Amino acid sequence: MSEQLKLYNTLSRQKEVFTPLYPGHVGMYVCGPTVSGESHLGHARPFITFDVLYRYLMHLGYKVRYVRNITDAGHFEEEGRAAEDKIAKVALLEKLEPMELVQKYTNLYHWAMEQFNTLKPSIEPTATGHIVEQIEMIKKIMDAGFAYEANGSVYFDVKKYSEAHHYGILSGRVLEDQLETTRELENQDEKRNKVDFALWKKAPPEHLMRWPSPWGEGFPGWHIECSAMSGKYLGKQFDIHGGGMDLQFPHHECEIAQSEIANGELMARYWVHNNMITINGKKMGKSYGNVIRLTELFAGTHPLLEQGYSPMTIRFFILQTHYRSTLDFSNEALQAAEKGLQRLWHAYEVLQKLEYASNGSPLNEELDKQVQAWCRECADAMNDDLGTAKVLANLFELAPVINSLRGGQIKMNELSESTFTLLKETWQTWLIDILGLRPEKPADNNRLEGVLQLLIDIRKEAKGKKDYATSDKIRNQLLSIGIQLKDEKDGSVTYAIE
Repeated sequence: MSEQLKLYNTLSRQKEVFTPLYPGHVGMYVCGPTVSGESHLGHARPFITFDVLYRYLMHLGYKVRYVRNITDAGHFEEEGRAAEDKIAKVALLEKLEPMELVQKYTNLYHWAMEQFNTLKPSIEPTATGHIVEQIEMIKKIMDAGFAYEANGSVYFDVKKYSEAHHYGILSGRVLEDQLETTRELENQDEKRNKVDFALWKKAPPEHLMRWPSPWGEGFPGWHIECSAMSGKYLGKQFDIHGGGMDLQFPHHECEIAQSEIANGELMARYWVHNNMITINGKKMGKSYGNVIRLTELFAGTHPLLEQGYSPMTIRFFILQTHYRSTLDFSNEALQAAEKGLQRLWHAYEVLQKLEYASNGSPLNEELDKQVQAWCRECADAMNDDLGTAKVLANLFELAPVINSLRGGQIKMNELSESTFTLLKETWQTWLIDILGLRPEKPADNNRLEGVLQLLIDIRKEAKGKKDYATSDKIRNQLLSIGIQLKDEKDGSVTYAIE
């Protein structure tokens, strides 16, 4: 029986017993969303995964400071693409001010996280709110001799860093290979080496989001924001840094390098990464047409979806697979998850109504021991690198026992009173408190109106972009369940529920 939490540490490439820097306290930083657009299915996995880790650490008695950032600065995603300001680009398309766009998608992201029943982080800092900290960190790196200015931009000197430090320690990348394979991008001639990454970029005239700095007007690079914010709220070194596996390189690798120079410490002791999501066996990507936004997922309005799937069905489906394994979404798998979750809720509701009462039946020692084992193995599974799939498997083993207690096939006294109490505690602790699942009750009128208004807004946006297929699909699917939309002459939309 494992009584200590073990986490797979990407840094050491093995499971390690989790021992925090300060007894009883945990500092955890997770890379949050870039709010230049609506959150999609790929965003759901890390935020649900680290929500469960957050819940479990608190269950173990730790006081946790969970920091998850919001990237609201228009950084470029690839080195050298100085003019690629995603937020400004989308803001122009949607005819919004950049920070108006940021607020819109931050609100939508928070709404989605509420639907998934994720707990709010302790601190949710924004990149634009910490420009000063980022500039100060860049100054430190420059003073240490590991960054240089070129035409108003500042780059981290990777080659110099690698002479005394291990660049590639997290991802396993070899610097010499990167020098051979790095693609030619804009402004490469500014750099001493192709692999050097930007800490600060000079803002071209078309870049809307810009700030003054010692090197002229510009904006921060992609990686510096997380180093600056994690350091501010968790210290030079902290316990856990989390995120998707796609962030290992270059984002997390660059964080490690710049933080080590600025702070003299390896920033995080445990690096935890969730694996990727595929759709019907294919990687998610715009070119495949399979990027499913969360509102489309809930409403069933994406062409790849046969129906809408509830937030709890999605959460349950994600937790049925170990977080370090690839997770493939398909309609068949989601429909199976929907039925499986209904089975668990049915058993949970039955168990809530059962009370232990003596009826003179003999104790079934074998059954009693088996029920105890299934209950206690849940902790073993979670302590073994967050084995949520095993926890759910054990709850499925217990469900027929609960139903048989209600139906009389198993007499109450066949279980000891302590085992019955353990059974009740297990379902509350694991299903509700730690896995974060909750019963999905019929929406009241206010919630129904909110969901309808969201669908009306999505349809309006689709029509504005001449995406009539999506617009018609929303209208027709609502009509099929008795909700009729009517486009009024003044441009507003009303609805009637039959």
